[in-house]
Amino acid sequence: MSAYTTVVVGTDGSESSMKAVERAGAIANDGTVVIACAYFPNDGKSASAASDALRDEAYQVMGSSPTEEILRQGKERAMAAGATKVVLRAVQGAPVDALLQLVVDVQADLLVVGNRGLNSIAGRLLGSVPADVARRAASDVLIVHTT
Repeated sequence: MSAYTTVVVGTDGSESSMKAVERAGAIANDGTVVIACAYFPNDGKSASAASDALRDEAYQVMGSSPTEEILRQGKERAMAAGATKVVLRAVQGAPVDALLQLVVDVQADLLVVGNRGLNSIAGRLLGSVPADVARRAASDVLIVHTT
């Protein structure tokens, strides 16, 4: 099996997702780590849609300003874990759809996400980012035990 050349990892700024960023940085070797943060535009209509889409995760990113800081912190953590090539991508939209589209856009061969939400009641009933990307991804998926 060859090494992964392009690794996409999603973060929302939570400690759990930053652990996934660190793992992506550690396993990328000489490959590229693409750190993604999905966000919703900060307007009234989008805020309501975001709350509906994110449910109990509604604290997640609203507007692009916090996204830039989250990505900066993610880059620091990925590089500290061993990544040498890091690309930052702020992507508008729901986390699952944004990550899956980014995997296609950058032709990633691995998608890394944390396991938060996977074992919650809401996650089992309504779906979670790790469960949904594992079902729908066209690439390998690594679900990092972060909680």
